[in-house]
Amino acid sequence: MTVQGLVAAYAQFAALLLPVVCCAGIGAFWARRGTAYPADFVARLATVVSTPALVFHTLVTTHLDNAQLGEVAIATGVGLAVSAAVSAAALAAFKWPVRAFTAAATFPNAGNLGLPIAHLAFGDVGLTIAVAFFAINSMVQHTLGVWFTSGGGREGHRWPKGVAIACLLAILVRLSGVQLPAPLLESARLVGSLAVPLMLVSLGHALLTASRAGLWRGAVLGAVRLIAGLSAGAVVVYFLQVPPLTASVVALQLAMPVAVVSAIYVQRFSGQGDVAAGAVLVSTLVFVVLSPIVMRLAA
Repeated sequence: MTVQGLVAAYAQFAALLLPVVCCAGIGAFWARRGTAYPADFVARLATVVSTPALVFHTLVTTHLDNAQLGEVAIATGVGLAVSAAVSAAALAAFKWPVRAFTAAATFPNAGNLGLPIAHLAFGDVGLTIAVAFFAINSMVQHTLGVWFTSGGGREGHRWPKGVAIACLLAILVRLSGVQLPAPLLESARLVGSLAVPLMLVSLGHALLTASRAGLWRGAVLGAVRLIAGLSAGAVVVYFLQVPPLTASVVALQLAMPVAVVSAIYVQRFSGQGDVAAGAVLVSTLVFVVLSPIVMRLAA
């Protein structure tokens, strides 16, 4: 890749990240002002209300047929399983709390970062596959991932079941062939659109209030996420019998940095949100630096 190509690639990524930086900057400014921030309320609104609506709308409106969706589901499931295994093994080797951080190291930022990058690398067809990956990844993350992080519902934690219900309803709608009224879909889209901005504002607030030790540990967690994601992507590409484009898009999505919502859940269930927030920051910065190489490998 030429110098001009690298400059163009980084300029495109800077444009993609500008909305992310703006939303996180609002949270950081809020923290700098010292104004009280309702972190628990925002976290519950984003995870219990907005995210189920987002997942439901995404699954119902995806343009993939059920057979293609099944291929993406298989590739995504295998990739996440490999990512979880690598993450848990690495955390155990570091003697870190496996239950608190495995989900954060397993699930990629497949939403506000993964979708535009898939479109940039593979066009409209790649974006459609990435949307399906996002929906399936979200379903697993907000059900099994939250269940595991919360201690399986023990210790007084009630894990949110809204995403599981939303996924079940979306699957029933797709299998039945029912056409939902446009106002209902638009309502789900509007409520779901709150999820990512709310999470990013909380991330910015958490980053500015995080301890230096938390940021250093977050760097380690971010490195585990990237290594686990790249390992999972390699398994999908080289060992699964799925169409090459599907495998490439899924591999690229698996290589994304730590998801913003992971910091929300880690803070909610273990109180170590500063570590997860640091992981989001460090892994995102590293991914941006390596993004042209990752995209070339995926393609």
